[in-house]
Amino acid sequence: MSFKLVPGLAKKEHITDLKLCTVLFEDNRYYPWIFLVPQKENVKNMLDLTMDERLQLMREIAMAEKVMTRLFKYDQTNIAMIGNKTPQLHVHVLCRIEGDPDWPTTVWNNASEKYDAEEKKRVIARIREALEQEKQKPEYNQL
Repeated sequence: MSFKLVPGLAKKEHITDLKLCTVLFEDNRYYPWIFLVPQKENVKNMLDLTMDERLQLMREIAMAEKVMTRLFKYDQTNIAMIGNKTPQLHVHVLCRIEGDPDWPTTVWNNASEKYDAEEKKRVIARIREALEQEKQKPEYNQL
């Protein structure tokens, strides 16, 4: 059996693959927002990962947060794993600015505006390039 994204995540734009996770893009210009999805079949919860995979996931979350905060203006980063609607383990990593359309509440099912096509390409390319550079560092490749 090979790794497959559930339909809701499969609709997201692919950015790159890390050692454990695939990285996806959320098309919402209010918030710089990515997802990390462990590339393992039938993973709904952290319990479905080995301890080594859990540690690698934490490394990759740290890398993603570092990249996102370096690339985008932010007052707060939000890191979340909520699988109530999407039954596949995925980690949200997004940047929030005080006073954004949903501040200080959550972003789920609230304000949304898609990027125009060219801006979306540029944002994805910036994130991809930064992740590609960062993932070369040995601290992110322990698995």
